[in-house]
Amino acid sequence: MVTGDSAYIKKINRSLILKTIIQHQKISRAELSKITGLNKATISVQVADLLQEEIICESRLEHNSIGRRPIMLSINGNAGYVLGIDLDYHEIIFNICNLQGKSIQMETLHPDTENYDEIVRLLITQIKKYIKAYSNSIYGLVGVVLGIHGTVNKDQSILFIPKYQWHHKDLKSDLEKEVSDIDIYIENNANLSAKAEKTYKYNYSDNLLTVILTSGIGAGIIIDGKLHRGYHGYAGEMGHMIIAPDGIPCKCGNHGCWEKYSSEPSFLEQLSKLSNKKVVHNDVKQLITKQDPTTMELLNDFIRYLSIGLNNIINLYNPETIVLNSEVLKIYPNAVNQIKNNLTSSVSQYREIVLSDLGNKACILGACSYAIQRFLEVPEIVLSMEDERHSKGDQSVEPIYINRAP
Repeated sequence: MVTGDSAYIKKINRSLILKTIIQHQKISRAELSKITGLNKATISVQVADLLQEEIICESRLEHNSIGRRPIMLSINGNAGYVLGIDLDYHEIIFNICNLQGKSIQMETLHPDTENYDEIVRLLITQIKKYIKAYSNSIYGLVGVVLGIHGTVNKDQSILFIPKYQWHHKDLKSDLEKEVSDIDIYIENNANLSAKAEKTYKYNYSDNLLTVILTSGIGAGIIIDGKLHRGYHGYAGEMGHMIIAPDGIPCKCGNHGCWEKYSSEPSFLEQLSKLSNKKVVHNDVKQLITKQDPTTMELLNDFIRYLSIGLNNIINLYNPETIVLNSEVLKIYPNAVNQIKNNLTSSVSQYREIVLSDLGNKACILGACSYAIQRFLEVPEIVLSMEDERHSKGDQSVEPIYINRAP
């Protein structure tokens, strides 16, 4: 029998109420009571506390029917902000979201260094800049989450980042030495991307795999609604699954790794060599339109090897949803159908294969949603990228302004 004191029960109820408000974006007290199963008295007390803390706010829903307009509850988006960081090779993306998960500000830097200490100094400078910029909000910047393109331990230390060749780095501690007044978390970029896909797009899917092809290959794995990290935290390093024994050498130390055959950097590198010039994504689009024989042959190989890896993953995890994050696949017509046609095994079962709509924003959106979830202390979170004023038809929201106590 599970027991708990009144403070613990109150905390559980608060979490349930916040989770429901987030999921529905705007909801009345009556609907909140109906959905959560909590009585009206409990709802009234909890809502009063959350309004006092300015975590939530009230608004009146405008409609044309006769009668009293209902008072709606929603998360006070501007009460605080979170910072998501995608730390990729020679590219660092910073994204500020409000507490409703809406992107407010995005910035991309291209440092020309691989030196760990110099990158740490840059990150500290940027984080301090954002802390100052959003200090006038009620709670200020409430959390920072960094997505790392490498293996991250369960204690959030970094084991290895192949492209930077960084080994055994404690980035979290190094940042906290100079930024001590804010929560900082370190997570693998593919894990954050999987979280973003479930949070913003496929919240119905409790068994989801995200495969990132844009900078190597990494996979984020969600099983029974929870992120699967493995024993040490290294689960999802699918790019280093060997699909060609004694094949192309990889920086990880092995030969024939999947990402040497089906990652976008490897594809663009091969196409550039065959074309005797540097090829970027826009060039690929033009070459596909022209049905360039070299490009089409290389694309067929790219998808063939991609399908081999996906077949292995499907057999291991039996996912409901597979989300492929790839700019090349998005510009290649009928890519998903071609992949499906290659998955002919009667054993390999899945529900759907889709291309990611989030693209290079997946990691930072996942980072922001993770920070919001930690701050609000809710077990799961469902967010929308749409402006609600445009997602509710003709209905609009009139804010109720509350004078803050001095």
